[in-house]
Amino acid sequence: MIEMGHSWVEVEISDLERKKSSKVKALVDTGASLTVLPEKLAAELGIHATSEEKVTTGAGEIKVKGADVWIKIRGREKTNPIWISDIIDKVLIGVVTLESLGFAVDPKTGMLREEPRLLY
Repeated sequence: MIEMGHSWVEVEISDLERKKSSKVKALVDTGASLTVLPEKLAAELGIHATSEEKVTTGAGEIKVKGADVWIKIRGREKTNPIWISDIIDKVLIGVVTLESLGFAVDPKTGMLREEPRLLY
């Protein structure tokens, strides 16, 4: 789905034990390496941080927490590393998640398309 030049996708995010999950509308962000969850959603799902890192954003350097979750998009699911941030209010899907699930953004339409997974 495209809204005002942005690509959105329905995703399901689950904790590693799959005890809790949530289906959300997420913004596809091809400028982001990893997927980012708002701190509030991570807490609701019982996702516990395993690391803390500094990352660079358009607004400068910030601290984020690292974790792993299950992410499902269009029937494809896999565990993925994510960042947890207290400065965002929506889920951002990064390119590592897209590529691991075999998706890319079509530059002409802004929609997700299936891509072959590469071994190299």
